[in-house]
Amino acid sequence: MSEKIRLAISTCPNDTFAFHGLLTQQVDTRGLDFEIQLLDIQQLNDGLMKDRFDIAKASFHAALLLADRYIVLPSGSALGFGVGPLLLAAEAGTRPKDEGTLTLCPGQHTTATMLLRLFYGIKTPVKHVVFSEVMPALQKRAADFGVCIHEGRFTWQEQGLSLVEDLGTRWEEATKSPLPLGGIVGRKGLSQATLEKVQATIHESLQLSLADPNCALPSMREYAQEFDDEVLMKHVELYVNEWTLDLGEVGRSALKELSARARSVGLVSATMEPLEILS
Repeated sequence: MSEKIRLAISTCPNDTFAFHGLLTQQVDTRGLDFEIQLLDIQQLNDGLMKDRFDIAKASFHAALLLADRYIVLPSGSALGFGVGPLLLAAEAGTRPKDEGTLTLCPGQHTTATMLLRLFYGIKTPVKHVVFSEVMPALQKRAADFGVCIHEGRFTWQEQGLSLVEDLGTRWEEATKSPLPLGGIVGRKGLSQATLEKVQATIHESLQLSLADPNCALPSMREYAQEFDDEVLMKHVELYVNEWTLDLGEVGRSALKELSARARSVGLVSATMEPLEILS
Protein backbone atom coordinates (compact mmCIF):
# COMPACT_ATOMS: atom_id res chain seq x y z
CA MET A 1 0.00 0.00 0.00
CA SER A 2 1.43 3.38 -1.03
CA GLU A 3 2.15 6.05 1.56
CA LYS A 4 -0.02 9.16 1.23
CA ILE A 5 1.80 12.48 1.25
CA ARG A 6 -0.10 15.72 1.73
CA LEU A 7 1.86 18.10 -0.50
CA ALA A 8 1.11 21.80 -0.90
CA ILE A 9 2.91 24.34 -3.05
CA SER A 10 2.26 27.92 -4.12
CA THR A 11 0.66 29.01 -7.38
CA CYS A 12 3.68 31.12 -8.35
CA PRO A 13 5.45 30.16 -11.60
CA ASN A 14 8.69 28.99 -10.00
CA ASP A 15 6.77 26.37 -8.00
CA THR A 16 4.57 25.19 -10.87
CA PHE A 17 7.70 25.06 -13.01
CA ALA A 18 9.60 23.01 -10.43
CA PHE A 19 6.68 20.67 -9.75
CA HIS A 20 5.40 20.38 -13.33
CA GLY A 21 6.74 16.84 -13.65
CA LEU A 22 4.97 15.78 -10.46
CA LEU A 23 1.77 17.68 -11.26
CA THR A 24 1.56 15.94 -14.64
CA GLN A 25 2.68 12.54 -13.31
CA GLN A 26 5.78 12.45 -15.51
CA VAL A 27 8.21 11.50 -12.75
CA ASP A 28 8.75 8.44 -10.58
CA THR A 29 6.92 8.99 -7.28
CA ARG A 30 8.88 6.15 -5.66
CA GLY A 31 5.80 4.47 -4.27
CA LEU A 32 4.39 7.63 -2.68
CA ASP A 33 0.83 8.82 -3.25
CA PHE A 34 0.92 12.63 -3.48
CA GLU A 35 -2.23 14.60 -2.70
CA ILE A 36 -1.37 18.04 -4.08
CA GLN A 37 -2.86 21.43 -3.23
CA LEU A 38 -1.87 24.80 -4.75
CA LEU A 39 -2.36 27.74 -2.41
CA ASP A 40 -1.33 31.30 -1.65
CA ILE A 41 1.93 31.52 0.30
CA GLN A 42 0.30 32.72 3.51
CA GLN A 43 -2.25 29.89 3.26
CA LEU A 44 0.72 27.54 3.04
CA ASN A 45 2.37 29.10 6.08
CA ASP A 46 -0.90 28.97 8.05
CA GLY A 47 -1.48 25.36 7.03
CA LEU A 48 1.96 24.35 8.21
CA MET A 49 1.34 26.07 11.54
CA LYS A 50 -1.73 23.83 11.91
CA ASP A 51 0.06 20.65 10.71
CA ARG A 52 -2.15 20.28 7.64
CA PHE A 53 0.66 19.23 5.29
CA ASP A 54 3.42 16.64 5.22
CA ILE A 55 5.47 18.48 2.61
CA ALA A 56 4.94 22.11 1.64
CA LYS A 57 6.44 25.28 0.31
CA ALA A 58 7.05 27.70 3.17
CA SER A 59 8.37 31.18 3.54
CA PHE A 60 11.71 30.86 5.27
CA HIS A 61 10.32 33.20 7.94
CA ALA A 62 7.67 30.56 8.71
CA ALA A 63 10.23 27.76 8.42
CA LEU A 64 12.36 29.39 11.11
CA LEU A 65 9.34 29.53 13.42
CA LEU A 66 8.54 25.87 12.70
CA ALA A 67 12.07 24.48 13.02
CA ASP A 68 11.00 22.14 15.82
CA ARG A 69 8.45 20.43 13.55
CA TYR A 70 9.77 20.72 9.99
CA ILE A 71 13.02 20.13 8.15
CA VAL A 72 14.08 21.90 4.93
CA LEU A 73 14.60 19.79 1.81
CA PRO A 74 17.65 20.64 -0.35
CA SER A 75 15.61 21.03 -3.57
CA GLY A 76 12.81 23.43 -4.46
CA SER A 77 13.94 26.61 -2.71
CA ALA A 78 13.68 30.14 -4.04
CA LEU A 79 16.75 32.19 -3.24
CA GLY A 80 19.25 34.23 -5.14
CA PHE A 81 20.48 37.67 -6.08
CA GLY A 82 18.03 40.18 -7.52
CA VAL A 83 15.02 38.18 -6.35
CA GLY A 84 13.81 40.27 -3.43
CA PRO A 85 10.38 41.74 -2.78
CA LEU A 86 9.82 45.35 -3.74
CA LEU A 87 8.53 48.03 -1.43
CA LEU A 88 6.18 50.10 -3.58
CA ALA A 89 4.44 53.41 -2.94
CA ALA A 90 1.15 54.83 -4.14
CA GLU A 91 2.80 58.27 -4.25
CA ALA A 92 6.35 58.95 -5.43
CA GLY A 93 8.88 60.30 -2.96
CA THR A 94 7.32 58.85 0.19
CA ARG A 95 8.58 56.28 2.73
CA PRO A 96 6.92 54.24 5.51
CA LYS A 97 6.84 55.79 9.00
CA ASP A 98 6.16 54.40 12.46
CA GLU A 99 2.83 56.26 12.45
CA GLY A 100 0.49 57.78 9.91
CA THR A 101 1.12 55.39 7.02
CA LEU A 102 -0.07 51.88 6.16
CA THR A 103 1.95 49.20 4.39
CA LEU A 104 0.31 46.13 2.84
CA CYS A 105 2.22 42.85 3.23
CA PRO A 106 1.58 39.43 1.66
CA GLY A 107 1.21 37.54 4.97
CA GLN A 108 2.37 37.69 8.57
CA HIS A 109 4.94 34.91 8.24
CA THR A 110 6.25 35.65 4.76
CA THR A 111 9.92 36.48 4.26
CA ALA A 112 8.76 39.68 2.55
CA THR A 113 7.18 40.83 5.83
CA MET A 114 10.28 39.77 7.74
CA LEU A 115 12.45 41.96 5.52
CA LEU A 116 10.16 44.96 6.02
CA ARG A 117 10.40 44.43 9.77
CA LEU A 118 14.18 44.01 9.63
CA PHE A 119 14.74 47.19 7.65
CA TYR A 120 11.86 49.47 8.70
CA GLY A 121 11.32 48.41 12.31
CA ILE A 122 8.62 46.43 14.04
CA LYS A 123 6.44 49.50 14.73
CA THR A 124 5.69 50.25 11.08
CA PRO A 125 1.89 49.79 10.68
CA VAL A 126 1.07 46.89 8.34
CA LYS A 127 -1.98 45.04 7.06
CA HIS A 128 -1.79 41.54 5.60
CA VAL A 129 -3.56 40.74 2.33
CA VAL A 130 -3.25 38.16 -0.44
CA PHE A 131 -0.19 39.08 -2.54
CA SER A 132 -2.29 39.70 -5.66
CA GLU A 133 -4.29 42.40 -3.83
CA VAL A 134 -1.30 44.60 -2.99
CA MET A 135 -0.87 46.52 -6.24
CA PRO A 136 -4.61 47.01 -6.94
CA ALA A 137 -5.03 48.43 -3.43
CA LEU A 138 -2.17 50.87 -3.98
CA GLN A 139 -3.70 51.98 -7.28
CA LYS A 140 -6.95 52.73 -5.43
CA ARG A 141 -5.00 54.58 -2.70
CA ALA A 142 -6.38 52.14 -0.11
CA ALA A 143 -2.89 52.03 1.41
CA ASP A 144 0.28 54.09 1.24
CA PHE A 145 2.80 51.31 0.61
CA GLY A 146 2.90 47.67 -0.31
CA VAL A 147 5.43 44.86 -0.40
CA CYS A 148 5.19 43.26 -3.82
CA ILE A 149 6.22 39.66 -4.62
CA HIS A 150 5.90 37.16 -7.50
CA GLU A 151 4.98 38.37 -11.01
CA GLY A 152 4.23 41.88 -9.82
CA ARG A 153 7.96 42.47 -9.70
CA PHE A 154 7.85 42.75 -13.48
CA THR A 155 4.62 44.72 -13.88
CA TRP A 156 4.53 47.38 -11.15
CA GLN A 157 5.60 50.19 -13.48
CA GLU A 158 2.67 49.44 -15.78
CA GLN A 159 0.39 49.96 -12.78
CA GLY A 160 1.64 53.52 -12.27
CA LEU A 161 3.28 52.79 -8.91
CA SER A 162 6.58 54.04 -7.49
CA LEU A 163 9.53 52.08 -6.15
CA VAL A 164 10.63 52.94 -2.63
CA GLU A 165 13.24 50.22 -2.30
CA ASP A 166 14.21 46.78 -3.52
CA LEU A 167 14.35 44.92 -0.20
CA GLY A 168 16.39 42.15 -1.78
CA THR A 169 19.08 44.56 -2.92
CA ARG A 170 19.28 45.96 0.60
CA TRP A 171 19.67 42.42 1.96
CA GLU A 172 22.45 41.67 -0.54
CA GLU A 173 24.32 44.86 0.31
CA ALA A 174 24.06 44.14 4.04
CA THR A 175 24.94 40.43 3.95
CA LYS A 176 26.80 39.79 0.67
CA SER A 177 24.68 36.64 0.32
CA PRO A 178 21.70 35.56 -1.79
CA LEU A 179 18.27 36.23 -0.29
CA PRO A 180 16.48 33.08 0.92
CA LEU A 181 12.77 33.60 0.25
CA GLY A 182 11.17 30.20 0.66
CA GLY A 183 11.77 26.49 0.44
CA ILE A 184 10.23 23.05 0.67
CA VAL A 185 9.84 21.70 4.19
CA GLY A 186 8.99 18.21 5.37
CA ARG A 187 7.31 17.12 8.57
CA LYS A 188 9.82 15.64 10.99
CA GLY A 189 7.31 12.92 11.82
CA LEU A 190 7.96 11.36 8.42
CA SER A 191 10.65 8.71 8.24
CA GLN A 192 14.08 9.52 6.88
CA ALA A 193 13.41 7.12 4.01
CA THR A 194 10.18 8.92 3.08
CA LEU A 195 11.82 12.35 3.23
CA GLU A 196 14.60 11.10 0.97
CA LYS A 197 12.04 9.74 -1.53
CA VAL A 198 10.21 13.06 -1.59
CA GLN A 199 13.48 14.93 -2.07
CA ALA A 200 14.49 12.65 -4.97
CA THR A 201 11.08 13.11 -6.62
CA ILE A 202 11.26 16.91 -6.38
CA HIS A 203 14.82 16.89 -7.71
CA GLU A 204 13.73 14.76 -10.68
CA SER A 205 10.73 17.02 -11.38
CA LEU A 206 13.02 20.05 -11.42
CA GLN A 207 15.46 18.36 -13.77
CA LEU A 208 12.61 17.56 -16.17
CA SER A 209 11.60 21.22 -16.44
CA LEU A 210 15.16 22.49 -16.59
CA ALA A 211 15.89 20.18 -19.52
CA ASP A 212 13.03 21.77 -21.50
CA PRO A 213 11.67 24.90 -19.77
CA ASN A 214 8.85 25.38 -22.28
CA CYS A 215 7.35 22.02 -21.32
CA ALA A 216 6.25 23.52 -18.00
CA LEU A 217 4.39 26.49 -19.50
CA PRO A 218 0.95 24.79 -19.38
CA SER A 219 1.26 24.27 -15.63
CA MET A 220 2.53 27.80 -15.08
CA ARG A 221 -0.25 29.35 -17.18
CA GLU A 222 -2.94 27.45 -15.30
CA TYR A 223 -2.17 29.05 -11.95
CA ALA A 224 -0.33 32.33 -12.62
CA GLN A 225 -1.76 35.76 -11.94
CA GLU A 226 -0.05 37.02 -15.10
CA PHE A 227 -0.67 35.04 -18.27
CA ASP A 228 1.99 36.50 -20.56
CA ASP A 229 4.50 33.72 -21.37
CA GLU A 230 7.41 36.15 -21.43
CA VAL A 231 6.61 37.32 -17.88
CA LEU A 232 6.27 33.71 -16.72
CA MET A 233 9.65 32.73 -18.13
CA LYS A 234 11.30 35.84 -16.68
CA HIS A 235 9.94 34.74 -13.33
CA VAL A 236 11.50 31.30 -13.76
CA GLU A 237 14.82 32.75 -14.90
CA LEU A 238 14.88 34.92 -11.79
CA TYR A 239 13.76 32.47 -9.13
CA VAL A 240 14.94 29.08 -10.41
CA ASN A 241 18.69 28.58 -10.28
CA GLU A 242 21.43 26.25 -9.07
CA TRP A 243 20.30 26.72 -5.45
CA THR A 244 16.78 25.63 -6.41
CA LEU A 245 18.17 22.30 -7.54
CA ASP A 246 20.30 22.03 -4.39
CA LEU A 247 20.81 24.60 -1.62
CA GLY A 248 24.49 23.74 -1.33
CA GLU A 249 26.81 25.50 1.09
CA VAL A 250 25.89 28.98 -0.19
CA GLY A 251 22.19 28.40 0.39
CA ARG A 252 22.77 26.90 3.82
CA SER A 253 24.94 29.85 4.81
CA ALA A 254 22.27 32.32 3.61
CA LEU A 255 19.68 30.58 5.78
CA LYS A 256 21.95 30.85 8.82
CA GLU A 257 22.33 34.57 8.13
CA LEU A 258 18.57 35.05 7.88
CA SER A 259 18.08 33.16 11.13
CA ALA A 260 20.71 35.19 12.95
CA ARG A 261 19.25 38.52 11.83
CA ALA A 262 15.68 37.46 12.67
CA ARG A 263 16.76 36.41 16.14
CA SER A 264 18.71 39.62 16.71
CA VAL A 265 15.54 41.75 16.43
CA GLY A 266 13.16 39.30 18.10
CA LEU A 267 11.30 38.13 14.99
CA VAL A 268 12.36 34.61 15.97
CA SER A 269 12.88 33.63 19.60
CA ALA A 270 16.49 33.02 20.59
CA THR A 271 15.34 29.86 22.38
CA MET A 272 13.84 28.22 19.28
CA GLU A 273 15.53 25.26 17.63
CA PRO A 274 17.87 26.02 14.69
CA LEU A 275 16.57 25.28 11.21
CA GLU A 276 17.67 21.84 10.00
CA ILE A 277 18.30 20.87 6.37
CA LEU A 278 17.99 17.30 5.12
CA SER A 279 21.45 15.95 4.37
